[in-house]
Amino acid sequence: MSEPLYTACGTDSSELLLDWVADARARTIELVDDLSDRQLRVEKLAIVNPLDWEIGHAAYFAEFFVLRALQQRPPRLAEADALYDSIAIAHDVRWDLPLPERDALYTYLAEVRDDLLEFVLTSEPDGEALYRSLLAVFHEDMHNEAFTYTRQTMGYSPPVLEGVSAEAAQTAGPLPGDATVPGGRFRLGAEQDGGFVLDNEAWAHEVTVAPFRIALAAVTQAEFAEFVEDGGYADSDHWSEEGRAWRESTGATAPLYWRRGDGGAWERRDFDRWVALEPDRAMIHVCWYEAEAFARHRGRRLPTELEWEVAAAAEPTADGRSLAASKRRYPWGDEPPTPERVNMDWSAMGTVDVAALPAGASAFGCRQMLGTVWEWTADTFNPYPGFEPGPYQEYSEPLFGSTKVLRGGAWPTRSRLIRNTWRNYYEPHRRDVWAGFRTCAL
Repeated sequence: MSEPLYTACGTDSSELLLDWVADARARTIELVDDLSDRQLRVEKLAIVNPLDWEIGHAAYFAEFFVLRALQQRPPRLAEADALYDSIAIAHDVRWDLPLPERDALYTYLAEVRDDLLEFVLTSEPDGEALYRSLLAVFHEDMHNEAFTYTRQTMGYSPPVLEGVSAEAAQTAGPLPGDATVPGGRFRLGAEQDGGFVLDNEAWAHEVTVAPFRIALAAVTQAEFAEFVEDGGYADSDHWSEEGRAWRESTGATAPLYWRRGDGGAWERRDFDRWVALEPDRAMIHVCWYEAEAFARHRGRRLPTELEWEVAAAAEPTADGRSLAASKRRYPWGDEPPTPERVNMDWSAMGTVDVAALPAGASAFGCRQMLGTVWEWTADTFNPYPGFEPGPYQEYSEPLFGSTKVLRGGAWPTRSRLIRNTWRNYYEPHRRDVWAGFRTCAL
């Protein structure tokens, strides 16, 4: 069933695996090590997991999907399945489990890491072994992003990470205007010779896209503040029926983590401190309904995920009238991400001005399509033609039809994880995650 995914993965990434396995586990510990035992438990909320459960689950996933699946090893913890299987264990139950104390938990994480390193060193570099090992690393990377937004949700202090400083944030100003993208034929999705991909990216298929205009940059905090001040939350004309129901059920009158300061100006909560809005930085922590309402207020719309991928990955023909047959892995080309191109890997500990990082622009001039904020698209998350689930069968399929597609990655997303074809998804009411958006002209 997963053979095409394994074949596409190849074996060229095996040398990186040793570093990545160790690095992912070290980052997990960094993101929680300064928290008290009580903070690790976190308040019982529908949008977060208890951190002491979630870090154990990250190790369990690697053990279950790699070591136990391919080597039939017994679990390091006899009760591991009853503690950390995210499919079998309901969310509300995770606070009530007899989880190991911190020292024992850290020992489990270290033992599974060492087992995985040994496996990578000694196993044949076949497609399935490599695919599953990479999946374990990337799965932990995704949880590391979740650990970061859990700290934001709970109002904890920002994590202290080796080699990371908020001073890296760039001041570059706004970037108004649209990119004009010609229509044409385009191969949406991942090609089978492109390396590791997740099941929902498979496989590239030819589609037709009409010409469109898409914002050069994500919506800024200043732009969203104008929407708020103009009564955008109160005016029902801007909201879909589902959006109005969400707004009424939550009582939302402003973005999450915003408040009026002593002088009446808006402030936003950045982890455990309140700061003045950074007007030219990308808007973050908005749900799909808020993004849709803002776009309508501006007489615009959200891009489809097809349009988003075209703007990020396509190139124009020499005359600019159509789309070339070529397709880029990243907006700037095929070279790996670097700090000059993307705001990822916690490099600035937050968003940056939307005009920053010109070296990361797409062929059409769109900036920060990878990194800074995940970008909501108009589309519901659905499978591509011929979809088949990968070895982690619950990763995509259960969420088809009920979630919305986001593209691009955010500032705490690992750059090794992301590419133009990556598809993320959240329920449309989620605004605790690192999500923003850009808009298209009608």
